[in-house]
Amino acid sequence: MSEDIKWSDWLDFSQEQVEKTPESPGVYMMHAAMKILYIGDTDNLKKSIRESLSANCVCDAKRFRYFATPSHDEIKQRVLDEYKKKHDGKMPLCM
Repeated sequence: MSEDIKWSDWLDFSQEQVEKTPESPGVYMMHAAMKILYIGDTDNLKKSIRESLSANCVCDAKRFRYFATPSHDEIKQRVLDEYKKKHDGKMPLCM
Protein backbone atom coordinates (compact mmCIF):
# COMPACT_ATOMS: atom_id res chain seq x y z
CA MET A 1 0.00 0.00 0.00
CA SER A 2 1.29 3.41 -0.98
CA GLU A 3 2.06 5.97 1.73
CA ASP A 4 0.16 9.28 1.56
CA ILE A 5 2.45 12.29 1.21
CA LYS A 6 1.76 14.90 3.87
CA TRP A 7 4.03 17.81 2.96
CA SER A 8 4.89 20.58 5.39
CA ASP A 9 3.80 24.08 4.45
CA TRP A 10 6.12 25.91 2.05
CA LEU A 11 8.75 27.56 4.27
CA ASP A 12 11.14 30.44 3.55
CA PHE A 13 14.58 29.12 2.60
CA SER A 14 16.36 30.80 5.51
CA GLN A 15 18.72 29.68 8.25
CA GLU A 16 15.95 30.27 10.81
CA GLN A 17 13.45 27.97 9.06
CA VAL A 18 16.07 25.33 8.26
CA GLU A 19 16.99 25.12 11.97
CA LYS A 20 13.34 24.27 12.76
CA THR A 21 13.40 21.35 10.30
CA PRO A 22 13.47 17.88 11.93
CA GLU A 23 16.57 15.68 11.80
CA SER A 24 14.42 12.87 10.39
CA PRO A 25 14.68 10.92 7.15
CA GLY A 26 12.46 12.27 4.40
CA VAL A 27 11.88 13.91 1.04
CA TYR A 28 12.17 17.63 0.33
CA MET A 29 11.69 20.00 -2.57
CA MET A 30 12.78 23.57 -3.25
CA HIS A 31 11.40 26.23 -5.55
CA ALA A 32 12.05 29.73 -6.87
CA ALA A 33 9.60 31.80 -8.91
CA MET A 34 7.03 29.00 -8.57
CA LYS A 35 9.31 26.51 -10.37
CA ILE A 36 10.58 23.40 -8.61
CA LEU A 37 14.39 23.48 -8.63
CA TYR A 38 15.17 20.30 -6.73
CA ILE A 39 13.57 17.20 -5.25
CA GLY A 40 15.76 15.27 -2.84
CA ASP A 41 15.70 12.57 -0.21
CA THR A 42 17.87 12.09 2.83
CA ASP A 43 18.42 10.34 6.14
CA ASN A 44 18.57 13.79 7.85
CA LEU A 45 16.29 16.54 6.51
CA LYS A 46 17.83 19.38 8.53
CA LYS A 47 21.41 18.51 7.53
CA SER A 48 20.65 18.14 3.81
CA ILE A 49 18.52 21.27 3.60
CA ARG A 50 21.14 23.26 5.57
CA GLU A 51 23.84 22.11 3.11
CA SER A 52 21.62 23.29 0.25
CA LEU A 53 21.84 26.88 1.52
CA SER A 54 25.32 27.06 -0.04
CA ALA A 55 24.96 24.58 -2.92
CA ASN A 56 25.20 25.76 -6.53
CA CYS A 57 21.83 26.22 -8.24
CA VAL A 58 19.76 25.11 -5.24
CA CYS A 59 20.93 28.14 -3.21
CA ASP A 60 18.71 30.24 -5.53
CA ALA A 61 15.64 28.59 -4.00
CA LYS A 62 13.25 30.86 -2.11
CA ARG A 63 11.15 28.26 -0.32
CA PHE A 64 11.22 24.59 0.63
CA ARG A 65 8.89 21.95 2.00
CA TYR A 66 9.46 18.47 3.32
CA PHE A 67 7.79 15.20 4.19
CA ALA A 68 9.38 13.19 7.01
CA THR A 69 9.28 9.47 6.21
CA PRO A 70 11.59 6.48 6.63
CA SER A 71 10.65 5.29 3.10
CA HIS A 72 12.21 8.36 1.47
CA ASP A 73 13.73 6.45 -1.50
CA GLU A 74 10.35 5.18 -2.65
CA ILE A 75 8.56 8.49 -2.00
CA LYS A 76 11.20 10.53 -3.85
CA GLN A 77 10.85 8.29 -6.90
CA ARG A 78 7.07 8.67 -6.77
CA VAL A 79 7.32 12.47 -6.52
CA LEU A 80 9.83 12.60 -9.40
CA ASP A 81 7.63 10.38 -11.56
CA GLU A 82 4.64 12.67 -10.92
CA TYR A 83 6.77 15.75 -11.66
CA LYS A 84 8.05 14.31 -14.96
CA LYS A 85 4.54 13.28 -15.99
CA LYS A 86 3.36 16.89 -15.54
CA HIS A 87 6.44 18.40 -17.26
CA ASP A 88 6.84 16.36 -20.46
CA GLY A 89 9.47 14.05 -18.96
CA LYS A 90 11.75 16.88 -17.81
CA MET A 91 13.56 16.87 -14.47
CA PRO A 92 13.69 19.87 -12.10
CA LEU A 93 16.29 22.50 -13.09
CA CYS A 94 18.91 21.61 -10.45
CA MET A 95 18.85 17.85 -10.97
